[in-house]
Amino acid sequence: MKKALLILAAFVLTFSIQAQVTTPQPSPLSKVEQKVGLTDVTIEYSRPSVKGRKIFGGLEAYDKMWRTGANKNTIITFSDPVTINGYNLDAGSYAIFTKPGESMWDVYFYTDTNNWGTPEKWDESKVAAIAKVKAEKVPFIVETFTIDINDIKTGSARLEMMWENTYIGLPFEVPTDDKVLSSINDALNGSPKASDYYASAVYYLSEGKDIKQAKEWIDKAMSMMDSPAYYQLRQQSLIYAKAGDTQGAIELAKKSMAGAEEAGNMQYVKFNKESLKEWGAN
Repeated sequence: MKKALLILAAFVLTFSIQAQVTTPQPSPLSKVEQKVGLTDVTIEYSRPSVKGRKIFGGLEAYDKMWRTGANKNTIITFSDPVTINGYNLDAGSYAIFTKPGESMWDVYFYTDTNNWGTPEKWDESKVAAIAKVKAEKVPFIVETFTIDINDIKTGSARLEMMWENTYIGLPFEVPTDDKVLSSINDALNGSPKASDYYASAVYYLSEGKDIKQAKEWIDKAMSMMDSPAYYQLRQQSLIYAKAGDTQGAIELAKKSMAGAEEAGNMQYVKFNKESLKEWGAN
């Protein structure tokens, strides 16, 4: 009898553990992962919703520190050092706190990320960067608090926040150029392949750097290839045009167009036709 009661008790305990009720979180966790140039940016935050409430100037008072989300701190992580509002932030993780205002917000990047909400005692020495950002009204309601990274360029992007009818955008810069130039230097001073010269030349073209150097590198790359592809010839033609060699650019564009037609890539055919017209080809 005693053994039977023990078995029954174990069964009841097991069932009670397995039958726990699970419900959705009112402010679900979200994770944003974005590559900006060569830098990885990750944001982890919880997303409260409006639910018919007045948010800024109501639920979240103006000129009061806000955790910028719900639950645990909103945390942003950079894989490289970045620049925000003139502040140089080391690679690593930061809690984002904000002080919403009617027309301007203060945005803080705080080195202590282990808080639930705002810190019990604010420590100015832990503020790695601060920025004043204009608050803009949007003509619709953003029901769920949203953080995103947009306006992505080679060396910069914009950290954006939207909730209710308010939007803020904070630009930041990443060290793409330094990293690329370092990799070019290392590769070309080692045992460079055609792909190294090609990538270096295309980067110099896209970033408006020394076009004569780009032309030298693209020519070297092409000389090391048995049969350059139409898209590689396209880049070479653009470099020649930028360097002032219009006739050379026209000849290369015609080769690129022929290769694109053979490959059935009508988009590149169109690109080359437009360039040939621009460069005055017959």
